[in-house]
Amino acid sequence: MSVVEQYARAHVVTDSPEAPDAVPVILRYDPDADPRSVRVGLPGPHEWAFSRDLLEKGLRAPAGLGDVRIWPCGRVQAVMEFHSARGVEVVQFESKTLIRFLRRTYLAGRAA
Repeated sequence: MSVVEQYARAHVVTDSPEAPDAVPVILRYDPDADPRSVRVGLPGPHEWAFSRDLLEKGLRAPAGLGDVRIWPCGRVQAVMEFHSARGVEVVQFESKTLIRFLRRTYLAGRAA
């Protein structure tokens, strides 16, 4: 099976005036490593793995109770909230970017 990688930009949700407006993010799906999970890589050593199902559910309604939470924000955006010992990171994506990535992961799974 083939790995799906998609580069995207996300907006960091913060009240800090020094925070960048948008940051580069990599969305990754490796069906050989784990066919049920996806990864989101934020700048620096920040990478989060969570179920592909959680991503899909979070685009329609608030989802997640643990370290990763996802919910729709209006009609065209989605928010991801990542919890760790370092604190909380909140990023906002265009929903169509995440939908396109999900679609590619399902197509990659069928190609096997």
